[in-house]
Amino acid sequence: MPSREAVLEALGRVIDPELQRPVTELDMVRSVEIDGRQVVVTIALTVAGCPLRSSFEDQVRREVATLDGVEEVHLGFDVMTPEERQALTQKLRGSVSERSKGLSLDASTRVLAVCSGKGGVGKSTVTASLAVALSEQGDRVGILDADIYGHSIPHLLGISQKPIAVDKMIVPPVKNGLKLMSIGFFLDDNQPVMWRGPMLHRALEQFLSDVHWGELDVLVVDMPPGTGDVAISLGQLLPRAEVVVVTTPQPAAQEVAARAALMAQKTSMRLVGVVENMSGDVFGSGGGDRLAGELGVPMLGRIPLDSALREAGDAGEPLVTPEIAAIAERVIELRPGGFVKQLNVVG
Repeated sequence: MPSREAVLEALGRVIDPELQRPVTELDMVRSVEIDGRQVVVTIALTVAGCPLRSSFEDQVRREVATLDGVEEVHLGFDVMTPEERQALTQKLRGSVSERSKGLSLDASTRVLAVCSGKGGVGKSTVTASLAVALSEQGDRVGILDADIYGHSIPHLLGISQKPIAVDKMIVPPVKNGLKLMSIGFFLDDNQPVMWRGPMLHRALEQFLSDVHWGELDVLVVDMPPGTGDVAISLGQLLPRAEVVVVTTPQPAAQEVAARAALMAQKTSMRLVGVVENMSGDVFGSGGGDRLAGELGVPMLGRIPLDSALREAGDAGEPLVTPEIAAIAERVIELRPGGFVKQLNVVG
């Protein structure tokens, strides 16, 4: 007959797919009953109707069924009481060394804002693919879709699952290790967002304070195009954020992208470099190099105009091309403490 200690040790390898912590550490194991060679485990879920129950079922059966003496494994579910959810929230919040008052990001988390001067340059596609590339290279990555009016990251990543609320904490959905928060999760039927500046600031503040991001190496932020309220708010909330500027090759796109870079510099954000997207015959090439030279920052790379990237985004499976992988490597190399260049502000 297996021992209770052996079963609990096996359950320590069962990871909550959203909170990314062992169920034993999260006090989610309600009971363990052993009757001969039969083991019955009850897991307390954070909310009723948890959409990821099948993950728990697969993991529990895989870990417990392999123990010596176990022939049958049965899994039941319960729901946490309000008091248990509050204790869980306090435990999770307590594991974060706060970056600043009210923000749940750890001080060690790198914030990488992907911005552009205008829409239509493929900024969100670059954001999604860059986040996946950073994850594939070993970073723990979260994505904040701060493009409030043009939220498209959930579609690009193929995530339709809604966030869940645990006490006063929001747990973001996870896919392939990537955590995502977007205003799109809270809207029905592709409704437009009709908010003014103060509401936008509060939404962004809530995404940074009430969302449990957990232990992240990088939070990649898909910024709205231009130099509006959200860009200013992010600079105020996260003044040490870093910026990757996306442009297409044409001079018109290059010129407006420079404005977004100046906005970042004026809000104390650090410029990491420039990405030239849609490079090739249709739009030409060289705009990214000119912009990088004007700003005095590195040219991170060029992404060719490629229908495969568009098809992958439409299918919700972002594609990491060799060019994007190389850009991710360059971004990793340029962590804080490396290349820093202040812009000259022109009156």
